[in-house]
Parts: sequence; structure tokens; C-alpha cells
Amino acid sequence: MKIALGADHGGYRLKDKIAAHLSENGHEVVDFGTNSPESCDYPDFADPVCRAVAGGECDFGILVCSTGIGMSMAANKHAGIRAACCSETVSVALTRAHNNANVLALGEFIVGEHVACEMADIFIGTPFSEGERHIRRINKVMELEKNTSDIG
Repeated sequence: MKIALGADHGGYRLKDKIAAHLSENGHEVVDFGTNSPESCDYPDFADPVCRAVAGGECDFGILVCSTGIGMSMAANKHAGIRAACCSETVSVALTRAHNNANVLALGEFIVGEHVACEMADIFIGTPFSEGERHIRRINKVMELEKNTSDIG
């Protein structure tokens, strides 16, 4: 699989650990940065990751900031993106199975390295498989993008 990764200064260390883990396990990683502790803005890194996922250039995206919250908020502003901020493995599995999430947001201050790598594996390895009732709900969420685009 091809996975897009992005982080701000609060998450770049964990992003690098996840990138190494995914690469070691045979996945192609596209790293959109950042790669230093110099202060930067999370939307600047969420944007190219989400564009790559929504555009079909990457299968999934993983975003990391201090808490994961800012990244998930920025990611969910993109059409076609269903980002979930998770801090444990059960939510990761269920957001793929039930919500067909395509971007995972993590917090470096919240999740340890080993758990984060396990979460990445679960995220990219769990199929969307929960059937019609969840498809109906996801379609309604996606309709919100169309129906609220004129709200300003």
C-alpha cells in the first residue's frame, strides 16, 4: 500500500517512527513533512496528505500533531476525506470497519511509539466491511460536504 504521512513540529518524531515501521513492512511511504522541531502549522501538512488520499495517489493518510485533534479538524475540511483522531486500537479498527475512514490522526503527546505503529497496522489492514447500514450513514456524511459548501 501507498501511505501518505504528515506532521507538524509536535508530531514529526512519531511520524518518522511510523514511516520507518511501515517501510520495514513493505509499504510505500510518501512523507509530506515536517522533519524538524521548528514551529510550523499543521494545516500546511494535512493539506497535501489529504489531497493525495482524496486524489487516489495514496491509499491512506496518517497525520500526527501533539494531540491529533488539529490534524483531524484540518483533514476533515477536505472533500472525500473521513479522518478519525484515535488514541487506542479499538477505535482505529472500528473507524475503518464502520466509517471507512481514510485518514488517521494521532497525537505524539498521547500515543506511544509502539502503540502508534500497531494502530497504523490496524488502520491500513482493517477493511470496511460492515455493510449497508454503515454505507447509508457514510453517504449521508459525504452529502454534508455538498449541502454545506455554500455556508460561509
